Formats: sequence, C-alpha cells, structure tokens
Amino acid sequence: MRADIIAIAGILVFISSLISLKIGLSVAIIEILLGAVAGNFGVQPDDWMLYLASFGGILLTFLAGTEIDTNLMKEKFKETFLIGVFSFLTPFIGVFLYTYYIANWNLFASLIAGTALSETSLAVVYSVLVETGLSKTEIGKLIMASTFITDMGTAIALSVLFVKPTLYTAIFILVSLCVIYFAGNFSHYVLHNPKLKNKVIEPEIKYIFLLLFMFMFFANIGEGQAVLPAFVLGLVMSKHFTETSETKEVRNRLRTVAYAVITPIFFIVAGLKVSLPLIASAFWVFVGIFIIKQLSKFIGVYFLAKKYIPEGNIYTTLLMSTGLSFGLVASLFGLQSGLINQVQYSVLTGVLIASAVIPTIIAQKWFMPVHSEDIVDLNGNKMCDGLN
Repeated sequence: MRADIIAIAGILVFISSLISLKIGLSVAIIEILLGAVAGNFGVQPDDWMLYLASFGGILLTFLAGTEIDTNLMKEKFKETFLIGVFSFLTPFIGVFLYTYYIANWNLFASLIAGTALSETSLAVVYSVLVETGLSKTEIGKLIMASTFITDMGTAIALSVLFVKPTLYTAIFILVSLCVIYFAGNFSHYVLHNPKLKNKVIEPEIKYIFLLLFMFMFFANIGEGQAVLPAFVLGLVMSKHFTETSETKEVRNRLRTVAYAVITPIFFIVAGLKVSLPLIASAFWVFVGIFIIKQLSKFIGVYFLAKKYIPEGNIYTTLLMSTGLSFGLVASLFGLQSGLINQVQYSVLTGVLIASAVIPTIIAQKWFMPVHSEDIVDLNGNKMCDGLN
C-alpha cells in the first residue's frame, strides 16, 4: 500500500467536496473529473482502492434500492418498464450497428460495446437524486425504477451473450436468492433490536456490509456480478428502513459512511481509468460512439418520458443517458476475455465517463424539474417548496 496514493486520494476527495459546494454540481461528477486528471498525470490506483471502489458501486446500488417506493413501482409498472426497456434497447442496437458497420470492430467487440453503453448508471443517478433532494419525489423514484429495468436488460445481455454458466454460477445465484429471502424476512431481528440501537460500534451497518460482502465473494467465484442482487436486496429491505424513525436513522448513518469515504473512491477510480492518449489515438471513433449513444438514448427515453413524466421529461432523458458502473464491468469483462483490445477498452471507458459527466451537468444546470412536492435533505428535513 503506497502512502502517496492514500494522500492523493484523500486530497481529491476533499477538494471534490469543496468544488461541488462552490459550483453546485454533483460531487460524483467532480470526483470523476479530478480522477481523470490525476490518472493522466500518472496516478494509478492501488489494489485496496480497486476493491473499495467495487464495494462502493455495490453499496450505492443497495442504497438506491432502499429508496424505491415499491407501491409506486407497482402502480407505475407500465411506465417504468417501457422507459427502462427502450433505454436499454435503443443504445444497444445503435452502438452495435455503429461499431460493427462504421467503426469496423469485429462482432464480439461490437456486442461488448452495445452491452456496455446500453446501461444507465444507477450509481450516478442515485447520487445526483440524493444530492438534489429529488430521490424522495415521484420523479426521482420513477427515474430510479426505470434505471433498474435498464440495468436488468444490460445484465441479461451480458450473461446471455458472453457468460458461460458453471456450477459456481448456480451457487452464486442460489446464495443470492437465499440472502435476499432471509434478509427480507429476518432483518428486523437486527434493525429493530433495542439492544443494538444507537451503539457506537454500528452493528446494523456492519450487518448490511456483511450481506453485501457475501454477494461480492460468491459473485467472484461464480463469475457473476453483485450489483443486481445488491439492488434487489435494497428493494426488499426498503420496508425495514421506512417503518420507524430509528431505522430511517440507520439508513442516514449508512449514507454518511458511504459518502464520506467509500463512494468517493468509486468515482475517483472510475476517472483514473481514462487514458487520454489512447482515446486520442481513436478520437473520431470515440466521438462517433458518444454521439450514437446519446442520440439513441434520447430516442429511446425522451418520447416516453414526455408522455409519462411530462414535468421532467428532458431531465429524465439526460439522467438516463448517463453510464458508468455496469458499463465499466462489461468493458472490463471484454478486455479480460480478449474480446476487445486496450484501445477499444479506453474508448468505451472514455465514452462512459463522458456520458456520466456531460448529461448530468446539463441536467443540473438547465433542466431541474419544477414540482410541488417538498424537497428534503439527506436527513429528511424540508429544504424548500420545490425547485425552480
């Protein structure tokens, strides 16, 4: 473990917070940008940063799941399903056709590109919605539910097209289902136990970490991904975090831990993966793929959002045009499997980073939705009577 990397990471995390407060942009975006700058000046992550970044993405996904209003999701299933499916399908087809027929990538590389760029980053979407107070509103909940459907499509595409199931894959799926079932039905013995409440050792948070670590362990041996089970776990456990003020406080403390240390490393490491020289070597391919991804996302989301979320259709379209977490997983899988080369990996990673940053900036600066619902901060306190 290098002491200079620890110091640099700490500086980047702190400076990102200050810049975010100063200019009013999501801190996640600032962390990605500063990570990209540091990475192109020779800073490379240690193994501990890579592991913590992986955990950070899973923790963010879990937290996003706890925010989903399951009743609203049932009531608005048609809307979220259609937006989510077309948000996945149009960029998958568009990017695949562009990279295969125009950029002249081979079949498997084009399929990896389509899969990686079809996702919407739940980590970015959740971070932005929480920081702006929109996670508690109907618009925010609809966006997160639609994002989950999109990422389900990406996960299924990656599994069907590339992953070869083994006995360990079956074990991972079985363990995930068991963890989700037992956590959903028996977590009250931990979260509602008066002997464990308000303890400085935070047993409730350690319990949640244990569940997520189990997903990571069995996903590793089963060559699966812990992101989707983590989201489903959060979805199932959401009822536990809304029953009492004490359990709501547990979720707030979990957010504090996440946003103080863990998730900043996730976003900074994402930025460190960007290689500007390699992107420059295929600059016009990079530009073309980025345009196709954004255009196809717009076609897939905007018209449905205009029909079902008229008060925030452009904002919804822009946020659902973001990519990062699952796209990085798919790109890394392609590189490690020899399906794409280093230049193609850098191009895809660069497009993912650009799509995480540019649409988010535009959405926050010019298209924040106006609504009548009260906006609340991370502690559930009223901030204002709407966004203007």
